[in-house]
Amino acid sequence: MVCHKEQGFGGERSLSSGQRPSVLFGVCGVPSGVLAGLGGTEAQQITLHPLVGRVFVHTLDHATFLRLPEHVAVPPTVRITYHAHLQEHPDLPRWLRYTQRSPYHPGFLYGTATPEDRGRQVIEVTAYNRDSFDTTRQRLVLLIGDPEGPRLPYQAEFLVRSHDVEEVLPSTPANRFLTALAGLWEPGELQLLNVTSALDRGGRVPLPIEGRKEGVYIKVGSASPFSTCLKMVASPDSHARCAQGQPPLLSCYDNLAPHFRVDWCNVSLVDKSVPEPMDELPTPGDGILEHDPFFCPPTEATARDFLADFLVTLLVPLLVALLLTLLLAYIMCCRREGRLKRDLATSDIQMLHHFTIHGNTEELRQMAATRQVPRPLSTEPMFNVRTGQRLPPCVDSAQVPLILDQH
Repeated sequence: MVCHKEQGFGGERSLSSGQRPSVLFGVCGVPSGVLAGLGGTEAQQITLHPLVGRVFVHTLDHATFLRLPEHVAVPPTVRITYHAHLQEHPDLPRWLRYTQRSPYHPGFLYGTATPEDRGRQVIEVTAYNRDSFDTTRQRLVLLIGDPEGPRLPYQAEFLVRSHDVEEVLPSTPANRFLTALAGLWEPGELQLLNVTSALDRGGRVPLPIEGRKEGVYIKVGSASPFSTCLKMVASPDSHARCAQGQPPLLSCYDNLAPHFRVDWCNVSLVDKSVPEPMDELPTPGDGILEHDPFFCPPTEATARDFLADFLVTLLVPLLVALLLTLLLAYIMCCRREGRLKRDLATSDIQMLHHFTIHGNTEELRQMAATRQVPRPLSTEPMFNVRTGQRLPPCVDSAQVPLILDQH
């Protein structure tokens, strides 16, 4: 087992090698004997040392997972995606983020650890080759500790609209930003504290137009105080001008342009050099309330018998319902007038008319039953007055027109 140490952006790392690649594959015309596959007998382990309050960036490079020889470059058409999570957990820690623009680009693990995250954390990374369907695993051991050196009480955050988050994560653009920002700050060393995508801060996804970027928030800290230029940019007068659509107050030359397009209306300064007063902690009492003339606590309640209340609550509604039922039954059943009283109260003419209608109805029913009466004229054959012709009885008179000339 051989241990190599590399100094990179985000802290020192120790690379444990010695594993033997087990699968060989070819990528886009490259012979299979040249490139080693993604598979391996054991997961590769790398030890990293993030610092509390400092930005941590780890690059998931294709060459690291392909295990290429030194003289072979990574083909530009290789497609590899990554999945990272905390060991024995489905997601990453709350302080760590992952981003990858496309399978052709490297992935990045970045974030800023908090004091609550001190200790040892293990991140498991799985790489997927989208061409050969090979996979390999890498274990990142994060030993999070406190930074050395002076405190950085003066912190400033800038919104860079000309870059995406993965464009400033490598060390080269990050150092270029710090070098350009040093001309706007008091002399002193600048440290990168945090990098956050504007989309994670509520920004909108830009239109697919050339030159449009998502934007990135870059937080920088220093032991030196802010310059007059930065104080003027973050002053209330400058914010008032920005609210009216006017450019902010910038008394110095913008050293960040043209490489970095900073939104000077979104600059925030935090001064932690003066400790904030501690809030007074409440003094615990004995749990007994003081005497209050408006509060009279109840005395001990005497025992009560609720049987009478229960009977009154239950029996009174039942008795009322029973009385109403008896009254309704008496009115409907015992107070009927009868047919005799009804006939005596009706006039003789009305009774005669009623009986006449009833008698005629019965007579018609008897005639219809016997059929011994002459046929009605409506059922006789039709007789033509002008010609004297009579239609035969077998013809359905309902189908014969009343005026034969119109037939």
